[in-house]
Amino acid sequence: MSQYNKLTKADIIAVSAICEIKTNPGEDYARDEMPIYGEYFPEAAVFPQSADNVSKIMEYCHEKNIPVTVRGAGTGLCGGAVAKFGGILLCTEKMNRILELDTQNMTATVEPGVLLMDFSAYVLERGLFYPPEPGEKSATLGGNVMTNAGGMKAVKYGVTRDYVLGLEAVLPDGRVISVGGKLAKNCSGYSLLHLLIGSEGTLAVITKIILKLIPKPQKYISLLVPFDSLDTCISAVSSLLLSNLSPVAVEFIQSEVIPEAEQYLGKEFPDKSANAYLLLSFDGRSREETEEICGLAAEVCLSSGARDAMFADTTERLTGLWDMRGAFLEAIKSSTDEMDECDVVVPRDKIAVFISYVSTLEQSYGLRIRYFGHAGDGNIHIYVCRDGLPKNDWRKKLDAVMSALYERAKELGGKVSGEHGIGHAKIDFLRQSEGDLFMEMMENIKRSFDPKNILNPGKVVEL
Repeated sequence: MSQYNKLTKADIIAVSAICEIKTNPGEDYARDEMPIYGEYFPEAAVFPQSADNVSKIMEYCHEKNIPVTVRGAGTGLCGGAVAKFGGILLCTEKMNRILELDTQNMTATVEPGVLLMDFSAYVLERGLFYPPEPGEKSATLGGNVMTNAGGMKAVKYGVTRDYVLGLEAVLPDGRVISVGGKLAKNCSGYSLLHLLIGSEGTLAVITKIILKLIPKPQKYISLLVPFDSLDTCISAVSSLLLSNLSPVAVEFIQSEVIPEAEQYLGKEFPDKSANAYLLLSFDGRSREETEEICGLAAEVCLSSGARDAMFADTTERLTGLWDMRGAFLEAIKSSTDEMDECDVVVPRDKIAVFISYVSTLEQSYGLRIRYFGHAGDGNIHIYVCRDGLPKNDWRKKLDAVMSALYERAKELGGKVSGEHGIGHAKIDFLRQSEGDLFMEMMENIKRSFDPKNILNPGKVVEL
């Protein structure tokens, strides 16, 4: 690991001439949404307002060998945006402008600090649609790009990578590079664009993003579908996806998480009689078209063993169902004193097998484990809860459970992370899953961009 220089008074004065700087910025900047991965305090936080600011900061830090960690809204779940080795935390919150809406090319150009929820609302008001919808709407678009965020609509519309057409980025030495553009296709050399997407701030600092938009759907309808067993529930997904009905979202829900979400939100779930549920969403160009699609989907589910198919076609009903789904993480977090998360992705037909294994681990180790996820793409979110267990006992059991989960995912043809990334918390699991050759190639890519290892060190790979 590289040896870094500490910030001096001279450094603080030099950086303050570039942009706003805060020394000792406090614990809000020392962690993300998973406190279990520790607190890492930066020596200073900086708040650039332009690519030129970022370029000058990186050039200075490169020369002085000062580590720089980029941070958006801090909503990550794997310790990816914390200053593990001190130095400077580069916060993008003031680079939050929507620079252009190009209706001819159906693109938008934005700065990285724009919040997802603000951007989605902005384009919807103008008859356009940005499909990626990870669970945390208060995340920044830069953070979404750096983690290749997925979310609930990925089964129909894809993930963030599918909507990033171009990037402006500052390299670790301060040089600025532009990749991609307002292009429908591009086969001009290696795709540095797609290498930067999902790189978790380890290769470059994103300063501008060109995003693809599509026409706004006119109608949404959701279905809540109860099943007697998880096996039957998951088996229905294949039939649904083969039916050519193009669901927007296909979510599965563990019945045990529902009371926790009800308590957290103070709202009632529409049905609590089943062991497992599918929550489906469909969109279309008209009410009639969408209702027809939903009717066909209900028939598929019922013929696949569903107990019922409950329609939600009003704003109130839709909001209630998806608010409940969106609250699962916070509900679980509020129900325990500490937890850890596993974000594996497995082939769709292995979801039930994997969840059955999770239940076995829950019984074997005597830990409360909650789960839910994206049945349409095999991404499962598993939360292991401490529930007052003594710290040493909890850590021993947790380490064993997490190792077992990742090993089982690998056996089933899965991967370590479906959408939350690696950060510093999952590096060992990534190495165990992918092997030394894979990690060596990743390390070589990191060195080619950042030979001094000053940009977000200790994340994704360790040099």
